[in-house]
Amino acid sequence: MTVKTDFIKITPRAIEEVKKLIAEEGKPGIGLRLGVKGGGCSGLSYDLQFTPQEAGDTVVENDGFQVFMDAKSMIYLKGMQLDFHGGLQGKGFVFSNPNATSTCGCGESFSVS
Repeated sequence: MTVKTDFIKITPRAIEEVKKLIAEEGKPGIGLRLGVKGGGCSGLSYDLQFTPQEAGDTVVENDGFQVFMDAKSMIYLKGMQLDFHGGLQGKGFVFSNPNATSTCGCGESFSVS
């Protein structure tokens, strides 16, 4: 299933970085897998990988690449924004999730009520 790009938001900085990393991978047919898994100091953590599409994935077309999400992760990711902060003090990919009721200090894990 393909959904509109407004399901999640990816900033121009993050789009640029994802495209660069996909090109460096050099594997045809891969996209950005965005998921949620149990763990981290707040209970749930984000999972970013470059993988091929899997059966049952929802696909979001985004400016030259695809984002793959499994059904369970989509519950937690709707409305989320993915940004990228580079530079000397940069954190890398940064998640802003309206579904999170609390996040840890590093921003890598979250919880929902």
